[in-house]
Amino acid sequence: MSKTSSSASTKISSFVLVIIFVTLAFSFAALALAVYAYPEHPDFAMYLIVIGFFAASMAAYMLLQMRRRLLRLRIELPPITTTIECRKCGFKSVREFQRGDYIFKEVEPCQKCNEKMLITAIYREVKEKPKESFPF
Repeated sequence: MSKTSSSASTKISSFVLVIIFVTLAFSFAALALAVYAYPEHPDFAMYLIVIGFFAASMAAYMLLQMRRRLLRLRIELPPITTTIECRKCGFKSVREFQRGDYIFKEVEPCQKCNEKMLITAIYREVKEKPKESFPF
């Protein structure tokens, strides 16, 4: 799996985005109508101002929440590590995983005894995240 591929958890529904932007457009239209209607109908203009600000704030809130959720859902894969051991002298080496590695594969010669080394483990190093503390 490559780092540039997008997973299902990081995709935003285009339908939801369209609804949010349409709501934003209608809120700006309501605010513009309120400006034009204010001299003749101040009561109606106040209703349009309230509706326009409410709709704009809700659309902005939804956009910010979607952005925050995307940032939280991004998954960073920990690096894959390969452990190589010498069967003769027991020398152990750890390196980054390379394409084509598999367990019990014979690789480069040992640094100490010049015997062929063997891949004994391939694993991901998982680092524990510190728990978030809530202020309340």
